Amino acid sequence: MDQVRPLLVNQLEACKRVSPQGVEYWMARDLQPLLGYTSWENFANVIEKAKMACESAGVDAGDQFHGVTKGIAAGKGAEVQRTDMFLSRYACYLIAMNGDPRKAEVGLAQTYFAVQTRRQEVRDQHPELRRVEMRQRVKEANRSLTSAAKDAGVQKYGLFHDAGYRGLYGMGTKEIMAKKGISPKENLLDCAGRIELAANEFRITQAEDKLRRERIKGETVAIHTHRKVGEAVRATIQQLGGIMPENLPPEPSIKKLLSAKKTKRLAGAEKALSSPGPRSGDVAGHPESSAE
Repeated sequence: MDQVRPLLVNQLEACKRVSPQGVEYWMARDLQPLLGYTSWENFANVIEKAKMACESAGVDAGDQFHGVTKGIAAGKGAEVQRTDMFLSRYACYLIAMNGDPRKAEVGLAQTYFAVQTRRQEVRDQHPELRRVEMRQRVKEANRSLTSAAKDAGVQKYGLFHDAGYRGLYGMGTKEIMAKKGISPKENLLDCAGRIELAANEFRITQAEDKLRRERIKGETVAIHTHRKVGEAVRATIQQLGGIMPENLPPEPSIKKLLSAKKTKRLAGAEKALSSPGPRSGDVAGHPESSAE
């Protein structure tokens, strides 16, 4: 059990996805084997029980469980339609609670999603904490992107990262900061709100994935790829009718949130994260320094 616990937690984290709006979700087909189910039919029965539990709690199951049908390649060029489902954190928690208790994976998943649900509650009570966490994720994602860019042959990291901003914002970093009235001494992303940070995290992670997945080589091609990814994210925001990132108002710098007084308050919130049980109704110079 002790050996399974960290492995399962890592796997549950790895299959977690984040939408362009910064909403975390899981896919049922990804979750199925992690909970020890080899048969989709048996796992689908657990999902149905979880949906009933959701409705019994007075929560609209349609907001937590969203079915989808995907076409997958079969033999001889044929395509087979396969059912899958988008799951919120709360949906995953209910699935784990309605799973087979004899499976060790189910018990561990119950704990994992209970803790994650509690974490979300604390974040909702302390919105500045959630923003700080998102900013840290963006920093880590930028480090990974910089590593992928280096492998692709990029040497001019400033140009590479600026290309991503130009794709997403339609202008370079200096122009963005001037438009938003941010001091040149500040870091753009330190002054970004949660929506803006989520858009940038999506751009960064998708750019890294594309560089690695397509094994892109050459600085010019890598820079062009980053810009195209940024443009694709921008197009998605436009399609959804969202506010363009350059028009989002700046937030107080993260550095100010981490002042002595704020740090003390955030530390208290962080301590509260260690309390696992969710309440009823809980739902859901350095190369990269210029990018971070």
